Amino acid sequence: MSDFSAWIGREQRAGDRLDQGLAERWLATFDLARPHPPVMPQGIHFALCTPEAPTARLGQDGHPARDDSADSFLPPFLMPRRMWASSKIAFHAPIAIGAVIERVSRVASVSEKEGGSGRLAFVDVEHVTKANGTIAVIETQTLVYREAAAPDAPLSPPPPGEATFDPAGWEAARVLIPDTRLLFRYSALTFNTHRIHYDAPYAEGVERYRGLVVHGPLTASLLLQLAARELGENRLRSFAFRGLSPAIAGEPLHLVMRAHPNGGEGYELAAFAGDGRQVTQASAGI
Repeated sequence: MSDFSAWIGREQRAGDRLDQGLAERWLATFDLARPHPPVMPQGIHFALCTPEAPTARLGQDGHPARDDSADSFLPPFLMPRRMWASSKIAFHAPIAIGAVIERVSRVASVSEKEGGSGRLAFVDVEHVTKANGTIAVIETQTLVYREAAAPDAPLSPPPPGEATFDPAGWEAARVLIPDTRLLFRYSALTFNTHRIHYDAPYAEGVERYRGLVVHGPLTASLLLQLAARELGENRLRSFAFRGLSPAIAGEPLHLVMRAHPNGGEGYELAAFAGDGRQVTQASAGI
């Protein structure tokens, strides 16, 4: 395995502004009403300080290309397939429309291991986002890199089974079908050019997904909106999510929430496919 320890501690700095246009596009994407006072829902930070790599610097998958230069923020793993596996988020302050945004991103850890499906590489990236000079959000993202899929590999996830999702036992639920319009808008909001979200021939033929893949942070954003519906806007102080299986565009997505069982603190949230396959696991605290 390669030594990528030199990447630990590397930083990127970015600036942005949460202007009225971006705020309205975010709200329109999710069919949300304009907030009063003008403070945005939690999850808006996903659309701030987005990647600015020139088109000529994009890799085959649409993500910024990586190399062994000092300018490469992420290590040049040989494994080409990238996944946003999980995030741990601390909400410190709401972000108001018009706020000036600063973000410092730091590579916190890098590791490689052998898994059942081949070699895997993990990168933890800590993002500290300030709004008008005040820390608003601290998020640690875990990115996973995997080996290329074989051309004849079975499509993932498997076709839906005959079972149906049963929301019994969950205190709040919502079901929607994330279609290609929603995926397109979310990709535009977050300047995400990963081709698994909009290029069906690539998603199926190269990365061997059964269809276009719903963004992990899109599902997380929908779960945050479910929490806001139940608890009120900007109530959460912590939120963590982990992807368990791909959600596919055009198929039902069940979003659910309940108080932690057995009297535990906080809330448990999840997303399930229509046949009961779990897509996302999440937790939240207030």
